[in-house]
Amino acid sequence: MKRDIDKDTVGGQAAPAQQDKTTPMTMIQALRSAMDVMLGRSDDVVIYGQDVGYFGGVFRVTDGLQAKYGKQRVFDAPISEGGIVGTAVGMAAYGLRPVVEIQFADYFYPATDQIVSEAARLRYRSAGDFTAPLTIRMPCGGGIYGGQTHSQSPEAFFTHVCGLRTVMPSNPYDAKGLLIAAIENDDPVIFLEPKRLYNGPFDGHHDRPVVSWAKHPRGDVPEGYYTVPLDKAAVFREGADLTVLTYGTMVWVSEAAANETGIDAEIIDLRTLWPLDLETVVASVQKTGRCVVVHEATRTSGFGAELAALVQEHCFYHLEAPIERVTGWDTPYPHAQEWAYFPGPDRVGAAFKRAMEA
Repeated sequence: MKRDIDKDTVGGQAAPAQQDKTTPMTMIQALRSAMDVMLGRSDDVVIYGQDVGYFGGVFRVTDGLQAKYGKQRVFDAPISEGGIVGTAVGMAAYGLRPVVEIQFADYFYPATDQIVSEAARLRYRSAGDFTAPLTIRMPCGGGIYGGQTHSQSPEAFFTHVCGLRTVMPSNPYDAKGLLIAAIENDDPVIFLEPKRLYNGPFDGHHDRPVVSWAKHPRGDVPEGYYTVPLDKAAVFREGADLTVLTYGTMVWVSEAAANETGIDAEIIDLRTLWPLDLETVVASVQKTGRCVVVHEATRTSGFGAELAALVQEHCFYHLEAPIERVTGWDTPYPHAQEWAYFPGPDRVGAAFKRAMEA
């Protein structure tokens, strides 16, 4: 019999209200806190993947959870992404809520059949009799000298698949609230985590000192339970000159470009790529009349192409200039030329200027 998390009660007792007390957290700590909260709220939540148990994950996101909840709730899996996701689909159909980690997003390809043909289709093919409430965590993106096999941003693969939700947070507060919402959701959620943001915001200036989340207001995270909606974008920065549609690390790069060019850009942090908060997107573009789309993934068939098409479809008569795209190049992520590939504030700022001068 399928069991759901009761959002109002835990173990028959009233669930705690959303917490007001906050503490500074890195994104790593915020994600760990989200899993800690959900493991404590429901025995149906299990966490596993390569090295996530005793070792605590390659980025230490699950550090200490096995010691707290035991080896039956938090455990290691073999190096088999297809096996990890395949077993998670079965667990989810039975009524559990597995949270599995693909060690790097670059490694999801062996699990493609299980993600696309099984997890994403289960609700449809069973006429709603079964769902697949599983969350697949994947560290993604570059900026850490990971080279071609540890730096990819594959979000567009998942937004193309009906039945999946695709999420990418840009800060610790959103990361925790979105992960809790993902675990509670009855659909499979691809949860992409920008590695370069794990320990602090990154504006694209790799030659400057690292900034800690402890010194940033978006690093203040409630200690207990709360959620961030999976279908709602955030106006990260209000502005009047142009709209920036972006997510993940590029939120911070876009903010740096706005500050350095003096262009009053309104930055929309999509947070959830699909389902997309089209209402917020359209309202912003209709207000500013200009749009720049920014993402780290390769350009051709990237998610930015879908965003540009939607803006053209819904905002055509409000546009004062062609839509600009700033992306990674259509090449493997080059280790030796990391910062030529990475869309930095100079490239983003140049797009801002083109949009304003058109």
